[in-house]
Order: sequence, then C-alpha cells, then structure tokens
Amino acid sequence: MKVFKFGGASVKNAVAVKNVGEVLKQFGGQEIMVIVSAMGKITNALELLAKAYFEGSKEKEVRYKQVKDFHDEIIKDLLKGSLVHTYDDIENLFIELECELETKPDASYDKVYDQIVSYGEIFSSRIISAYLNEAGIKNRWMDARNFISIENNTYREGKLDWETTGNLIANKLKPIVKKQLVITQGFIGKNKDNFTVTLGREGSDYSAAIFAYGLDAESVTIWKDVAGVMNADPKKFPEALKIDAISYPKAIEMAYYGATVIHPKTIQPLQSKHIPLYVKSFLNPGAEGTVVGVDKEKEVHLPTIISKGQQVLISMGSRDFSFIVEDNLSRIFNAFAQHKIKINLMQSSAISFSVCADYIEANLPGLIQDLDKDYIVKTNDGLELLTITNYQPEMLDALTINREVLIEQRTRHTVQFVLR
Repeated sequence: MKVFKFGGASVKNAVAVKNVGEVLKQFGGQEIMVIVSAMGKITNALELLAKAYFEGSKEKEVRYKQVKDFHDEIIKDLLKGSLVHTYDDIENLFIELECELETKPDASYDKVYDQIVSYGEIFSSRIISAYLNEAGIKNRWMDARNFISIENNTYREGKLDWETTGNLIANKLKPIVKKQLVITQGFIGKNKDNFTVTLGREGSDYSAAIFAYGLDAESVTIWKDVAGVMNADPKKFPEALKIDAISYPKAIEMAYYGATVIHPKTIQPLQSKHIPLYVKSFLNPGAEGTVVGVDKEKEVHLPTIISKGQQVLISMGSRDFSFIVEDNLSRIFNAFAQHKIKINLMQSSAISFSVCADYIEANLPGLIQDLDKDYIVKTNDGLELLTITNYQPEMLDALTINREVLIEQRTRHTVQFVLR
C-alpha cells in the first residue's frame, strides 16, 4: 500500500491535473491513496478572502469571485459532462462557502481562517477525483475530516488526537484503500465540535504521513516540481544538487531550518514505523528522486544551504539592568507560545535576549505589546535566516558578501546568519 501526495504546483491547472492521471496510470492495480493540496496559489487567495470576510471588507465579493472563477476555468478545461452530478457536487461546495461568507464572523480569526481556507483542498480533491473517473482511472473521493481527528481549540496548527485518528484510518479507511484508489485532502481535519481545523501552512505533507502511519503503508511519495530534495533552493542557487539519500534526522533538521520541500512534522510519524519517504518529480516520474529514511552510513553528505525569508529579529533588554535569567526566559517563551510565533534562532547576553522568528503580521503586534510591559523591545524586520550545514569556510564569504550580518552562530557542522 502506497501513499502519494500531490502538492499545489502539481495540480495548478488543467494540464497539471491531467499529468497526475498519467502518473497514476503507471501504478495501475496497486493499492494507492492520493492526498492532494489546493490548486496552485489558491490557498493564498482564500487567505485574502478570509481576511476580507473577518474584517467586513467590501473586497470579500471580489475575492470570492476570483476563487470561483479560477476553479470554474479548470472545470471547463477538465470535465466534459459525462458525470452530471459531479457539477452539482462542486457547485454545492461553492454555495456552502458563499453561505459561510454571509454569516457573522466568529470572534476567533483562527477559527474563521480554518473554515474558509480549508475549501481549497475540498475543491481540488473533488475536481481531481471527477476528472480521474472521467479519464477511466476509477477512484473514490473521501473526506479527510472523517479520519483526521483534532483536539479542540488548536485552530491553524491542529494538534492531532493520534489514538482516535489511528483507529479511524486502520479500521474504516484501510479496507477501502485495499479495494480501490482513494482521493482525499491534505491540510485538514476535524475537531470534537465538528469544526474544520487545518494542520498548519503547507500541512499536506503531514497529512500524507498521518495516513501512511495509520495505513501501515510501505512508502510515501511526495510529487514535486523538482528532481528531489536539493541541497539548496534551485531558484536562488542554480548550481544546487540533488541529494540522493538522507536519513530521517537529517530531513527533520533541514525541515526545521526552513527547507520547504518537506513539512517539518512529516518525518516523525514515518520514522516511528520505518516508512520510507520518496521525493520525486511529477515532470519525470521515472527518475530516482530522493529517498528519506536511509541509515546514516548510506546518507549522502553534501553541503546544504537553507534560506528562510520574512524573518524578524526581536531584541529584549532588561529595564532595570537585571540579568535575563530563568524567570525572564519563562515569561518570554510563554509570550511567544501564546501569540503563535515560532522562534528559529536565539542569542542571549547578560541583560538582553534576541530571537529570530517568522514575521507573522497578524500576531506580532500583540506579542510586542506583551513583551513591552517588562522589557525594552526593539525589532528589525525584512530579514533572512541563512543556515549552512556541512559547510566549507570559503563558502561563507560568498554567501554573505554585501550583506549585513546581524547575528552569527556556529557549531561544528552548522553555521547560521541573520542577514539584512
């Protein structure tokens, strides 16, 4: 039994969806579950729609129309009408979303976000399932929310109820996958109050790992627009090389530092059951790609360069020149957790503490306001966090030339720079 995940780039338009069908034809007769993301950049569009709806902006209608028109165009190019009820099913989804937008927003933006942005995966999976059936690739559409159980009040970063989820997948879903191809959604689950909860931005990889864990799958394959896991972003570093094989710990490290090819939460469920993860190109499905999960002695040790933009450096100084020690640090970490801002790098001195964190526009003002009660707070935004592993000293000058280094940290195998 295999689990395939197709991301937004692999289903960005009608041509891409047809290519998904061509990939699946190569695995005919095998037990496969397919997880799909929202199409193209539609998650971004739905985020703008959720914001406009929550703020009561007149842009709401414009944003909704953009989302609807995008999907209508793909449907027109893909579906030929042999399954009339399919159009009704998809149209009913848009009616549901339109009704949601006509109600008064919930007080919690995170909850509003999840109810609206989650439609991207529902639209995508419905359209892809319908196309595949029309193309002769028989499949069954399933709602991931019937299997991915989330603890309450963890909107936008769904905290999984592993026991319930595992039981549902093993007992309810696995018998179905054994009989036929299943198409479902990444990124989403459902809490005990029956509200949709998302698993975090780019969380479809994590969904694939969750389903693979519950299904006891033999492997997971993530189909990307790159040849595999690269040692740098080829868009920024044209000389980037494909890594043929890496261990689970190395993959976790790369994801934590900001490598976008794999979601940070993906690896641990797979490692716990020794399920290999393949990252392959949907443009060249016959190529080897990258395998994640090899023994360390089989790992390919290339230098890796991981660039993470949209960073903010927050420096907190003691107002009375007292030391920044355990009780201060406890308050600081609690504030970051409360406002859901992830710390990527830390540096401390006797009377100050600095962190490099993701710049989250909606959450940052509240964090700064809370910290400002006890500390002198300074911020620098628009920064980049650059992480280099297995580095050669001569690489570093080339990577930081004409850049201002605000923070530098080194260990034996890793160096990190906060750059302006």
